[in-house]
Amino acid sequence: MTTVVAQGTFDILHPGHVHYLEEAAGMGEELHVIVARRENVTHKEQPILSNRQRRDMVAALEAVDEARVGHPEDFFVPIREIDPDVIALGFDQHHDEEQLAGALADAGLDCRVERASGREEVRDDELLSTGKIIDRVCTERCD
Repeated sequence: MTTVVAQGTFDILHPGHVHYLEEAAGMGEELHVIVARRENVTHKEQPILSNRQRRDMVAALEAVDEARVGHPEDFFVPIREIDPDVIALGFDQHHDEEQLAGALADAGLDCRVERASGREEVRDDELLSTGKIIDRVCTERCD
């Protein structure tokens, strides 16, 4: 069985997240998702929603077999526990595939790294970014 790990922040789920996780699920037979801890998100604004709520929302998606919140200190702890065959990156995630593959190898983890494709916007008003959703809410609902 091919086990796939996808990871991300998943704050305010949107069609881009669903596309990523469905594509990741198609890379194997079992999909595990690691939801980044709020306190560990440093490359962008911290999530609005709690760790548990984001994990629960991701776990509810049909493509996901298991979802968990990441380790508080070491990214590799859940990877070691899951022992995946594939790490699936989202099309716009900040990780560099070669650097991640090297770090996995250095940690003794034998898995390949693949990047999912981006989802095309189907309609002009479709929002495929948490930031864009927040901006739209603020524009339309805030004083």
